[in-house]
Formats: sequence, structure tokens, C-alpha cells
Amino acid sequence: MAQSVLTVSTSSRNEMIDITHKIEGFLQENGCKNGILTVFVPHTTAAVTINENADPSVKRDILTYLSKLIPQNADFRHLEGNSDSHIKSTLVSPSITVIVENGRIVLGTWQSIFFCEFDGPRTRKVYLKFIEG
Repeated sequence: MAQSVLTVSTSSRNEMIDITHKIEGFLQENGCKNGILTVFVPHTTAAVTINENADPSVKRDILTYLSKLIPQNADFRHLEGNSDSHIKSTLVSPSITVIVENGRIVLGTWQSIFFCEFDGPRTRKVYLKFIEG
């Protein structure tokens, strides 16, 4: 079993950052071969997801549609003004679990793991926990 915390710095209110290489580095540094990896974001206005990495317009489309679906200036009661960020985080998810085989994350050809910022810019944490099996 190995665990670590990644730091992710964001530069926009809404942003998707590919963290696949950072996660692969964690696996290599810790000699993780075969098992399950959980990626967890301990923030109520951020998330993690798996999606296409080949065409950058996919990230833009996801963020644009989420902002249309959940506008920042809707009639929310939360006083901090970031209810849209909380809802986006809930819809996308604070965690994912992936299979690791031979030291590599099992992903499709065009897939990557993305940290999703919905209330930036900020410095965020991403927890990684690998369980051998």
C-alpha cells in the first residue's frame, strides 16, 4: 500500500488539468505494480474525472456546458457566491478508482485523469492511495 498527496495549482475559476503524468510518477516512485488506485479530491468545489485528452475542445465543451447548466449567478442562497461550484463538484465527483496493471493506469487510448477546478484560482490537494492486489 502506498499513498501520497499531490498539489495542483489552478489559474482560472473553472479549469480542467490533466494530472495523469503526476499520478503515473507516484506509481513509479512507489513501485506500484498491480492493484487499485483511488484518486480523491478533499474539496467541496473541485472534482476529478476521466475523459478525452486528445482534443482540447472537449475540456472547453464540458466546462462551457456545466456553466450553462449551472450558472454562477443563479438564485442561490449560499452567501459565499460559489453554489454553482459546489453543484458542479457534486455532479462530477470527488473521487475515481482506476485499475493499475504492470505499473500503469488502465485507461483507454484517448483517456486521461483530470483535476476539475470550479472555484479557482486556488492551490488544491489530490490524495492518492494505491492498494496492491
